[in-house]
Amino acid sequence: MKDKVRRGGGRNQAKTDVISQAGGNDAAGMKQDEDTSFSMKIQGAGVEPFELQVHGFWRVQDAVMALLSRNEVSPRSNLSLALAGTTLDPLAELQSLKGLKAGTIVRLVEEPYTSRSARLHLARVLELLRTSGPQDALREGRSPSVLETLTHTQTSDSGLPNGKSLKRSLSNMKTESANQDGAPPEYLLPGSSERPLMALLPHSSQPEAPRHLRDLSLSCWNPPPGHRKLQGDFLYITVVTIEGKRYDITSCPKGFFLNRSTEDVFDPRPAQSSSVFHCFTDLLCHISPAFRQTFNTLKNRPQQTPVEMIPTPYHTLSWLGPSCASRTHRNTFCRLGLEEQAATQAPDWNEELQAARDLPQGSLEERLQRDRTLLQVNSAFVRAVMQGAETVVDGFVEPANGNPEDPAFLWGGLFMSQGAASAMFGGERGRRAAQRLELKGVQAYSDLDGLQGLHTLPTAVVDYRGVRLSAQGLAPGLEGSEQDQETTPASRGLLYGVNAGPQESSQRRQLLALLAHAAKFLSLQRHVVVAPNGHKVPLFTSVDAQGLLGADGRFYILDVFRTFPADANFCPEVETEGQSVTGEEESDPNCNEVEEKKGCVKEGWPESYHENSGLPNSFPHGLCRLTPELVQAFIQHKHFQFTQHVRKKLDENGGFEECATAGDSRATEAVRAACKDVGSVSDIIFEMRFIPNVFSPGISFPPGESKSTKLQERLLREAAAFIITHQIPAFVQHCLQSNEAPMDGASLKQELRKRGVNLRYLGHVFKAISQSEHKERLRHIMRTVISEIFIRSTRRVFNSFLQGVDVPSVSAAVSHFLNCLLVPHFTPTSVGEESKKKSRRRGRGAGAGACESTPWSTLTGSELWNLVCQDAVETYNISDCLGSGPNHLVEQYGLQKLSLLREFCLKTGVQLRLRDYFLDNQNKAPIGPDDILNIFPVVKHVHMPTVDASKAYRAALNFIQKGLLDQAHEHLKEATYLFGRVCDDLQPEACYCHSLFARVAYLQGKPAEARSVQLKAVVISERVLGFDHPTTIQQYALLGVYMYAGGETALAQKCLLRARLLMLTVHGEDHPYTATLDSCLGLMLTEEQRGQFLKNALRLNTSFFGPTDLHTALSEHLLAQWMCSKGDYRNAMTHEKEALAAFTSLFGEDHAQTRCSKEFLSTITKQAVKVERSLRQAGADCSEQTVECLSPTTETILEQMVLVTGIRRIAQSDRLQEYKQKHLELKAAVQRELGLIPPNGPAASEAVNGEEKSSEQETGCGKEAEDGGNPAAENTSESQQEQPVEEVSVDSTATVSANGHEVESAVENQHEEKTDAESEGAASDVEVKVVNESVEMKSDAVEENGEINGAEEIIVSPSVLKSEVTWAAVVSKPVITNGTEDKVSAVNGVEDGVTVNGTAEE
Repeated sequence: MKDKVRRGGGRNQAKTDVISQAGGNDAAGMKQDEDTSFSMKIQGAGVEPFELQVHGFWRVQDAVMALLSRNEVSPRSNLSLALAGTTLDPLAELQSLKGLKAGTIVRLVEEPYTSRSARLHLARVLELLRTSGPQDALREGRSPSVLETLTHTQTSDSGLPNGKSLKRSLSNMKTESANQDGAPPEYLLPGSSERPLMALLPHSSQPEAPRHLRDLSLSCWNPPPGHRKLQGDFLYITVVTIEGKRYDITSCPKGFFLNRSTEDVFDPRPAQSSSVFHCFTDLLCHISPAFRQTFNTLKNRPQQTPVEMIPTPYHTLSWLGPSCASRTHRNTFCRLGLEEQAATQAPDWNEELQAARDLPQGSLEERLQRDRTLLQVNSAFVRAVMQGAETVVDGFVEPANGNPEDPAFLWGGLFMSQGAASAMFGGERGRRAAQRLELKGVQAYSDLDGLQGLHTLPTAVVDYRGVRLSAQGLAPGLEGSEQDQETTPASRGLLYGVNAGPQESSQRRQLLALLAHAAKFLSLQRHVVVAPNGHKVPLFTSVDAQGLLGADGRFYILDVFRTFPADANFCPEVETEGQSVTGEEESDPNCNEVEEKKGCVKEGWPESYHENSGLPNSFPHGLCRLTPELVQAFIQHKHFQFTQHVRKKLDENGGFEECATAGDSRATEAVRAACKDVGSVSDIIFEMRFIPNVFSPGISFPPGESKSTKLQERLLREAAAFIITHQIPAFVQHCLQSNEAPMDGASLKQELRKRGVNLRYLGHVFKAISQSEHKERLRHIMRTVISEIFIRSTRRVFNSFLQGVDVPSVSAAVSHFLNCLLVPHFTPTSVGEESKKKSRRRGRGAGAGACESTPWSTLTGSELWNLVCQDAVETYNISDCLGSGPNHLVEQYGLQKLSLLREFCLKTGVQLRLRDYFLDNQNKAPIGPDDILNIFPVVKHVHMPTVDASKAYRAALNFIQKGLLDQAHEHLKEATYLFGRVCDDLQPEACYCHSLFARVAYLQGKPAEARSVQLKAVVISERVLGFDHPTTIQQYALLGVYMYAGGETALAQKCLLRARLLMLTVHGEDHPYTATLDSCLGLMLTEEQRGQFLKNALRLNTSFFGPTDLHTALSEHLLAQWMCSKGDYRNAMTHEKEALAAFTSLFGEDHAQTRCSKEFLSTITKQAVKVERSLRQAGADCSEQTVECLSPTTETILEQMVLVTGIRRIAQSDRLQEYKQKHLELKAAVQRELGLIPPNGPAASEAVNGEEKSSEQETGCGKEAEDGGNPAAENTSESQQEQPVEEVSVDSTATVSANGHEVESAVENQHEEKTDAESEGAASDVEVKVVNESVEMKSDAVEENGEINGAEEIIVSPSVLKSEVTWAAVVSKPVITNGTEDKVSAVNGVEDGVTVNGTAEE
């Protein structure tokens, strides 16, 4: 097991507890002292004495693990610590040891080996001797980090977020001088169509690895005979040194020694004058001077950071492999057999996972240990699933059951099956959907924070070679029941489910209480269904779910694939089925008859919904469910409608003030009417819950459930229509305004999922863009959507295609499939002929014959294209958009075949050889069998939360939206520390956190710290997300800015050119973010290339955003600035006039940015006049000598890059602070009037406002370096059309986008009422704003940070109305019914709003 603490030097690891957000439920008492770290002196075990920095909360074993990573100790292992002659307990905390303080001498003690620990020591030695680099990661199919090889920069101190002891590598300066004059290669210039793959993954910058030994292997005399085992021999090792001498070595409990054996004679006695060495490398240094020399060089090399060395928790696929498929060097260490040492007993994955979940969570330290253990168990489980999938699909495991339709396999403690294909769910497509939805259901129940006692099995879904397997840990008590798996659960304690039968026990009541609690979090409604035997069964879940009491005494919930509500858009045939079993079908026959004539519109669908959208419609499988993100967004939408209904009813009955008194019946009636209008399941409070079994075939409801069932059908229709009418248009609008729009399938999926839009709606997204008036500006999104539709349909065809391929032909079949897919009019004859030629050369005639005779080899390009188009029509309901071949996609949508190839490989697990592919060559197959290096399993797994780190990260986001950068900096420092403790920073959210940390540090005037942290963010992104992931592109661009700020211009250019290369490969040049990269390159390159990049950026920005957008205005200004530096003032005036017009229309005449542009235009004009006069006076012959050039300073260029990349944004209005202050004063006045805060409340509000002001002013200029501005206010682009004219959209609509992953505001402001100076208007406005706020669910997923994951509830009960509290106070109080427990809302995104306790909190 890896060490329990974050390994890495330099970080300030003094712990402070996470500062809770307002409404958080973390209790105090977990705060650690700031000075818990101290140093102790380490001696003994043959190492030079040195000092080790430790922390008091560390355990002894944590200190040992930190020691083993030190160069002074490595590769020694099997060590313990002793203090004053006493060996320390590994589990004891350092601060609890008597006599241990700063400066204490602690001795390293060499412990005896066991057979296992001796092998582990040898493995550790081999890991050190193997030099790892990008090529090694590629061979294993892992995404490499190429930052170090790109910049030749050691990032050993990149883990220093405080920046106090930052050291820059000297190689920076060497690279600086060597590459200062280097121009960008031709393929990176604007307009180039060349896309070389070889440049994506450069070779390692390290010299060729020195040879330490000629050979190292297990001796032929293994295993030790019995009499030698009894004397302690573990194994025998043969070594051939560089000098050519052969030695035989014995491993024993004391260590390693030379024996007398030779190749021909077995003599295990120790050699003469041979001593025992505890460390294997000490013995090798003793017998080989050459090894000693190379080993010392190896130990003295710069040490990599933990984030570069530690294996990632999950496998990140690299779609490109080494350029040479065969090994280029001999593997000296492959014959030790260490990899073949399989575990003697399969692990019990379920017990390991549940034991980790049951760990205590009382203190911060306990929670960190629990989160880390959970992550380690889950990552080991996922690795086992990958190995198991390869073993099962390759045919090395026999089925454990006798059912050929649904074979089940037991391997390595895993239960793996394909699942039975059900006709009710849609056959093969339905089976795959059920496996995917089961995983999502397990994720939903696993994320229920605070719900202890309800367990799920470890689950993963893996796709390998066209087969999808579902893998689970073995349920307790079911290991030996392969022959009778249907009845065993009931006999072992089936307590809940349709088939459980009537029973009553304390255990059942306990399980029902847990399920009811979970249903509240998941917004599920308790309901009753009719079981097949006629009994009425109350349920809190779908009918498939089963609740078990395992043999281990834990409650388990299984079969949760229909946990979420049905998607009414894709289950039209079930619409009347739910009603036909209710016993109230008087109106159904007439409705059905008329519906066939298109006359009956069911309640819940908008007018003309079917005519406009074509929905509801059928789908290839019957398991279309709403996503949890959509459910929460819809609840928030209905909550907003509810508040509007209440407000409207109160206005009709005499106004808000008149009705908002305790005990007024008009207020009660208004709430009841609003509940009925919006479809609340309660008639006295707003409460949205859903029944997952509505619209599910074969489900019967009793007659008493008729009313609730009809209400649920209405709600589900409204939720389904909400996707088409609100969420998809919101996505399109976001893409119109953002320059960080999706670049590939992964980023498109992420953006759609944030809004709850499932990928089966890709066809509707395509139609929405096609019908948009801004279709041309959305062409990059259209391109990405078409690519995703095409590749997903291709993957389904590919899965079926691989089923008929035998193992020896897989490489040839995959290459043939890709040729048919990407080369127009490709026919299999060329493959056959090519194979014949190759086999003749190689003397393998049988291969060509096999190639020609197999069925897969007869597939042609046109046949494949027809299959893909047919699948696209069935799945996405689009026709003719894919055309007749790949060239149509290239010509019509501007798609790149290389981008399609990349997407295909990432989705199917195919790894290609790194070389340049010419995909337009019809005379020769561009991809051959030798280019297919491997196929890796693609795993979908449960994501383990990092609760405290994510909470600190979200708190920092809130502070950033308020402009409080100091508080944000502290929270981000805390978050990065916590991520390091839990996951060694190797997690996507840790990457976003580090990137945001770097941005905040830069805005605070700490560019060195920003560079240091951003270096780490790039490495994390490359290793965890992928070397060419869109987030990696953005991280490289940001790193380039920070390096330029530090004067490292050549390295900054390398980073930006790397980002542009990746951008061209992933999407192509026609994307808004390319304009961002080109603007930065145009600012820092030499004169020859600057204009080329700046003009391209202006062209792209104009085409995507229009002439009056901020991006376009900045491009115009930069181009004018460049032309001034050349002396071309006439054209510079033209561009600056365009920029001025855009700034004026955006910000008005009085904005600082507009004034700056005016001044710059005036300067240009004066200079142009001056130059014109001088030319006339001096004459044309000496014009070159008389032209003066205006060149920007380095500070100006840097500030412009900061604006272009979004690190700092221009404030939309100078009235921002005035509005915020006025708003806080109005809010405080209303609270004081209602008696909710003491009279000194306004002073506190003003103090908060003042703090925000001062913090914002400290960050510097909001536009160019010489201008004044307000940078802390974020760009208020989203949702502004919903705000009234009088209001300025403040923090609530801000987005944080510098981290390469747009993080929407955690508290989204949705009020649409005008503020008013009178107290009456103010009171009503505050009331409406309060009830419109949203809070995050406790179980919100780690990946979807900043999303709106829950809606606050409002209670209006008679008992409350009779109290003395006024109506405004009642409506302002949140009540928990949808999983927003222990959370409170904020007014207008400011955390000092009215809370449930009626107090003002910060």
